[in-house]
Amino acid sequence: MSEPTSIALVTGGNRGIGLAIATALKDAGHRVVITYRNGTPPAGFDAVQMDVTDATSVDTAFTKVENEIGLPEIIVANAGITKDTLVLRMTDEDFESVIDANLTGAFRVSKRATKGLLKLRGGRLIFIGSVVGGVGAAGQVNYSASKSGLVGMARSFARELGSRGITANVIAPGFVETDMTAELDEKRRGEIAANVPLGRFCSPEEIANVVAFIASPKASYITGAIIPVDGGLGMGH
Repeated sequence: MSEPTSIALVTGGNRGIGLAIATALKDAGHRVVITYRNGTPPAGFDAVQMDVTDATSVDTAFTKVENEIGLPEIIVANAGITKDTLVLRMTDEDFESVIDANLTGAFRVSKRATKGLLKLRGGRLIFIGSVVGGVGAAGQVNYSASKSGLVGMARSFARELGSRGITANVIAPGFVETDMTAELDEKRRGEIAANVPLGRFCSPEEIANVVAFIASPKASYITGAIIPVDGGLGMGH
């Protein structure tokens, strides 16, 4: 087996979409480090505990990875939360905590990662956004705002760091087959799928495959982009 092409760090890589991304990057030959906040990390990966809402935790985790493994060259900002509710019921804490985890958390991770990327004179910043960042969603004012914010942030990173060979892009999934969506009744699943031109939900692996492409040398001239993986739901938003 050939040596790993680079070190990839995936936040929230212990389950769901994050684990699918970690698996795809590992299959592509990268040495993958997953971050997790709670619980036990899955076998087969390097892992480090990190809370993206805590700058000290982020710095401690990166320092550990850099000292014990090396400088991560591929950064996937995937960790995030939801606190869905209608806007009139949404508290300041509901809004602020989602922004802090999904948007500010991605900033903390990317800012800290940039120190290593500048030393490497290259790398990938990959943000996991959402179709609702462009089209909005009832009951998700906080989540939509956080994912929309990733676009401006990624494009600013792209402009600031592009001359150093560092790219920054947003992957924007649509409705995904997860434990949460699996709990929806068939009627509701059908209603959601009917709004998607391809007529179905996305698999975590379909998202992961796009991340693996953006992380690869084949995507070296793509930066500041929103790459939809939404079955046509967003139609360019």
